[in-house]
This record gives sequence, C-alpha cells and structure tokens, in this order.
Amino acid sequence: MVDFSAVIRENTLLIQLNSSATKVLMEEKRKKTSIMAYIVIGICLVPVAYLGRGLYYGAKTVHQLLAENKHLKQAITNLTHEEQIGYAKVISQQTTDGRLLTTIKFIETARDDKLKKILEKEYIIEGDIIHFDALIVKFGNKMVMDGTTRALYLWRRVYGEKMTPEKGFVIEQPGTEPQRYSDLLKALPIKQSQMFWSNIWDLANDPKKLKEYDIEAVYGNAVYTRLTKGLIYIFKISPTGQVYPETVPDM
Repeated sequence: MVDFSAVIRENTLLIQLNSSATKVLMEEKRKKTSIMAYIVIGICLVPVAYLGRGLYYGAKTVHQLLAENKHLKQAITNLTHEEQIGYAKVISQQTTDGRLLTTIKFIETARDDKLKKILEKEYIIEGDIIHFDALIVKFGNKMVMDGTTRALYLWRRVYGEKMTPEKGFVIEQPGTEPQRYSDLLKALPIKQSQMFWSNIWDLANDPKKLKEYDIEAVYGNAVYTRLTKGLIYIFKISPTGQVYPETVPDM
C-alpha cells in the first residue's frame, strides 16, 4: 500500500524548499535593484551638484567681487602707471551748406606700448571744437595689495559743441570690457569678469559702496580742444589722474 502520509510530507517539504529558494532569489534581486538605483541616483546628482556649484559662484555680485576676490585685487595691483591713453588727428575739414564738418581719427593705444593701436575709429563731427569723454576709476591703497593707488581709464564718447553729450559717438561701449584691459581679469571666470565691467560704471552713483570697497572715485573727465589739420592730439594723464591733450606736429 502507498503511504499517503509520507507522500504528503515529501510534497510539503518540496513546497517549503521551493518557497525558500524563491524568497532568496527575490531578496537577491531586490538588493541588486537597490544597488542599481543608488548608482543611478549618484550619477544624476553629480551634474546637479556641479550645476549648483556654478550657480552659487555665478550669483556673486560686483560688490562681493570687490570685497572678497583676491584675483581681482591682484589684477588691480598689477595695473601699471599710464602716461598716454590715446590720440586723435584731423583727417579733413570742409564746409557743407554753411556747416563746418570735421572728420577725425581716434586711436586708442595699448597700456604697455604707446605705439600699438588697439582701437581705431573715424567720426564726422560738426564744428572744430571736439570733446573727448573718459571715465576714471581710482582704487585706494586698501584695494591695492602694495598700498599704491591705481586707476582705470575708460573711453566713453566723442562729441562736438553743437551736440549734447548723450548724443555723442560711442568710443568704448559702456558695460563691456575695454580692449585696453582685455587681459586684466584673465584669472577670473568669464562671468565674473563680465559682471565687473558691466557694473563698475554704476558705482559712481553709490558713494557708500565706493568708500566701503576703497574706490576713491568713479568720475567722468571730458576734455575738449579746437582741432586743426596737421596736428596730433595726444591724450596724457596728469599725476592727479586727469586727462589732458598735448599737441605735436603730424609727421
């Protein structure tokens, strides 16, 4: 006779074994899935963390740059004393419909080479008295690491006596990096360099911040003179930081 009780016991044991094996396999699968999930999450978090880092540093204001950035202070310290920042000469003068029109060529020179041209533009202006407008930013001895005052000289516009300054012709676009200082902030990230140049012009309207960051002044310096053909008008800088024209014969 068949021992049904033994058969039942064997089948029950097989079922239990199969159930245990299934649980083990499912647990192993769950562990592998968890590990893969952590790996995927980690991979996703890396670029997010990097982006967050970029957003954090990109969120700095020009005031933070001036107060905290050592690279900026070193760049300002590296500024050398300048004696000449450009020159102009008359290309032609002619009277049309009773109006004297003067065509001038304006040359901006490199900081380290008076003979090197970095910007050259021509303008036609009514009249022969021409105004040249520059913006001067003077940094005090606290902002400069060696304790000696430094200054930036930024050309703004040129205009005649028969037009308002606001309608003058642009030399360097306000808020952009001047060509004469294209290498000044090379140690800074591009966004911070752009932030500095786009905001430095506006500090003139914030005296408290000027004092806080040891910027002695941000001010305009417009010089004017009567221009005639045959002369070169060299723009010099006085010991006090003022811009003035000096004339020499056009060779």
